[in-house]
Amino acid sequence: MNDITAPAKITPLATALMARGGGDADTSMTLMAQICLLVCGVVALAVSAHVKIPFYPVPLTMQTLVVLLIGMAYGSRLGGATVLAYLGAGAAGAPVFASGAGILYFAGPTGGYLAGFFIATIVLGFLAERGWARSFVTTALSMLIGIAIIYACGVTWLSQLIGLEKAVSFGILPFLYGDALKLVIASLGMPLAWSFVNKMMK
Repeated sequence: MNDITAPAKITPLATALMARGGGDADTSMTLMAQICLLVCGVVALAVSAHVKIPFYPVPLTMQTLVVLLIGMAYGSRLGGATVLAYLGAGAAGAPVFASGAGILYFAGPTGGYLAGFFIATIVLGFLAERGWARSFVTTALSMLIGIAIIYACGVTWLSQLIGLEKAVSFGILPFLYGDALKLVIASLGMPLAWSFVNKMMK
């Protein structure tokens, strides 16, 4: 009978950069290093929510890209904790969302997308811990999965407010071009980052 074992857990990019040696993911970083990464991630998410780049057919924000990169670079536990801290800061009233703050913000039209951020980060972190962030193809697939999760959560909630047809028209279609660009950026950037890290560790 063949010996069947679970796939090995691979150290995420951020851990590989900051860890003291080659321990398991999330365990080989000091607590201070993890806190620094979490704070940097929350700040990056907050800034990306407020920066708008002219694009077609709607202005482009980089928040989705930052969310998915955090998942792929931080791993499931630290990435999930970072996005959860970001959502908690917004719920507490910090101006980290695109327009508004407070617990009632989650009941608005973007509440589903915010929930999708958290779920997508966990899933992409899990995939990254299985080596999916190290090549163009697997990174692109990871991004597609993450974007699909965010859209699914966002439109499911938005459709309860304005109906499914309008939710798709206003909550998905205007953002497809921008998200395609983000997919390309991440798919090129993550493997390059891993190549750089591998050279540093030799």
